[in-house]
Amino acid sequence: MIVAVVGEAAGQSGEAAARSDITLPGLQANLIRRLAATGKPLVLVLMNGRPLALTNVAKRADAILEAWFPGIEGGNAVADVLFGTVNPGGKLPVTFPYSVGQVPIYYNHENTGRPPDPNNKYSSKYIDAPFTPLYPFGYGLSYTTFSVSNLQLSGDTMSAGSGSITATVEVTNTGDRAGDDVVQLYVHDPVAQIVQPVRRLRGFQRVTLGPGDHQTVTFTLTPQDVGYYDNTGSWVVEPGQIDVYAGDSSTADLHASFQVTPGS
Repeated sequence: MIVAVVGEAAGQSGEAAARSDITLPGLQANLIRRLAATGKPLVLVLMNGRPLALTNVAKRADAILEAWFPGIEGGNAVADVLFGTVNPGGKLPVTFPYSVGQVPIYYNHENTGRPPDPNNKYSSKYIDAPFTPLYPFGYGLSYTTFSVSNLQLSGDTMSAGSGSITATVEVTNTGDRAGDDVVQLYVHDPVAQIVQPVRRLRGFQRVTLGPGDHQTVTFTLTPQDVGYYDNTGSWVVEPGQIDVYAGDSSTADLHASFQVTPGS
């Protein structure tokens, strides 16, 4: 096995260190291509202070460990993960693009008048790249696998004044090793006086499960989770439909909905 530590130098990231090209600096991509050509399993340890465009190197690597800039104990932490002493369970707090041309790219963007449709040429997308990210916000793997299922809501209406909705999901460790998953809950208001983001993170919980174990995770939504500030700076909770999504990244596809009703 080959372990290659790649990424940015400390001075290439942070304040006053913008880059117009967010691929790996220098000849690192060439190095990775030659390492992959040996046919040996290739693991990349990535040290960086920003999302990078990794499309051309990710397809050559068998695994990528995102270490960021980990500090003086980083070597020990990375070794523990690589040798299996610990099972990683981190999730991305940012979105990784396919290419710099997708930037800015983030999970809670506003929709367009022509949402991306692969079957419609005249919709908001690229002709030379996917409209989805390489790695979405909230994404992360471990040495086991999980399933998130059975999204249930405690009701189908919430009072705009003081109501609440409880959302539950089932999380199951479907692999053969104990590990952590981070269950995430998102909401979307599809019809509002001011356009709302396609997803808003409204809750997350880390769960630790043994092989085959499962757990019910509960979230509580209130009017604070579905309202917004209007153009006058006033807090508004509008009556109407709220969509709820659950999963373990911002691409969560479990879906349910409820209605916000007038109330004081």
